[in-house]
Amino acid sequence: MRRSYTPTIGELQAFRALAQAGSATSAAQTLGLTQSAVSRSLQSLEERLGVRLFHRVRQRLGLSDAGRAFLRDAERILAEIDGAVLTVMSFGGREKLLRLKVLPTFASTWLIPRLKSFAAIAPEITLDVTSALGPVDFSRDPADAAIQRLELRSRGAEAIALLDETLIVVACPEVAGGAGALDDAAIAKLPLLQQATRPDLWLAFFQEARMDAVSILRGPRFEHFGMVLAAARAGLGAALVPEILVAPDLAAGTLVRASPRTMDGGSPYGLIFPPERADNDGFRLFRDWLIAEARGGADPAGAGNGA
Repeated sequence: MRRSYTPTIGELQAFRALAQAGSATSAAQTLGLTQSAVSRSLQSLEERLGVRLFHRVRQRLGLSDAGRAFLRDAERILAEIDGAVLTVMSFGGREKLLRLKVLPTFASTWLIPRLKSFAAIAPEITLDVTSALGPVDFSRDPADAAIQRLELRSRGAEAIALLDETLIVVACPEVAGGAGALDDAAIAKLPLLQQATRPDLWLAFFQEARMDAVSILRGPRFEHFGMVLAAARAGLGAALVPEILVAPDLAAGTLVRASPRTMDGGSPYGLIFPPERADNDGFRLFRDWLIAEARGGADPAGAGNGA
């Protein structure tokens, strides 16, 4: 049998505890083991890898160069194992898990406020919702579906359009000076909050107004619309954002429409999924619920459906 160079979980745990504690005695107390057991795990690990991971400095163990390099990966591996365990435990005895990749701001402002109604009709399904700003490769990513703009659909995936995207200009009342009070020239003089993954939005907005945008496109850049909206609330400038994402702020008055003009986003939001998921009962239940919500299901309080 070929020799295995892969450490055991126990060896990794002992190595991490030794790196953190600096002594076998303290590491043993942390792990609830004997000092000799920790020392044996370290010896086994060093023999397996063929390197010294520690050297002794004034009665304490210090990481060698190899140990410092290995510690980053060891901590990452243990964290991933812990995360996998917690994910399985979150099933709580339920057998159905639906893993969703969702644009982060769409998830927080539109999807999550509505999920209570899905939980009511499908209490047996556990949702695992994570964010994704780029296309989801279902052949590599362990996801059952994505909710994104349909232009992000990956090759081979199927899609169902849910909501059109209409972009509007918003700002806090102090910046806007009143709802709809600014014309294009006045907006051009404000700091323009940029969305990093869609950097051409303001350019298209001013091109529609037949204005030279090259000299006026300026302002801080943020990773996604959630950050752009937070910056707008803080009075950092004007934001060009999808109306369905800013509906809670408009309802609360934290942001107002700074311009009466709108712009078509060019690609609707939709449900993207690999063809093989279409026959899954849990997925079909979520799909039908999602379509009903997008086509006019009851609004959660303060969320607005943007339809």
